Amino acid sequence: MGEQQTVKFPQEVLDEYASLGVDLAALFSAGHLGTRMGVQILEASADRVVGTMPVEGNTQPYGLLHGGASAVLAETLGSVGAMLHGGPHKLAVGVDLNCTHHRGARSGLVTGVATPVHRGRSSATYEIAITDDQGKRLCSARLTCMLRDAGGAAPRS
Repeated sequence: MGEQQTVKFPQEVLDEYASLGVDLAALFSAGHLGTRMGVQILEASADRVVGTMPVEGNTQPYGLLHGGASAVLAETLGSVGAMLHGGPHKLAVGVDLNCTHHRGARSGLVTGVATPVHRGRSSATYEIAITDDQGKRLCSARLTCMLRDAGGAAPRS
């Protein structure tokens, strides 16, 4: 579904995460699910994360963008923001996702923009607005992530 774009980070950020065994390029690919759905991260910081996803290949039987696809985009973008807020010594783990679907899309590219609502020591909440090619809002989402100490261990599922 298209080639992943590379998100650019300052070298000191790359080095800091690499020293902990974290490959930022792999992390920002949105994993296998994100790759399968064509998610691309275009911009990433703790203050704002922007990504896109094609409608094609992510539809429900009526030909509309699947609500679950919007949820995947929203959780990916919000999690990236929370992870960047928490820094390399924290793991961002989604604990609550709410999506309200306002309208459908049958084609094109949807864009999600995640901005922080709350950024604390142990949790972060992001609002994610997903719009169509004309800038019309398709979905409003809110994601809360728990920020856990990384402690050198991989998160449990």
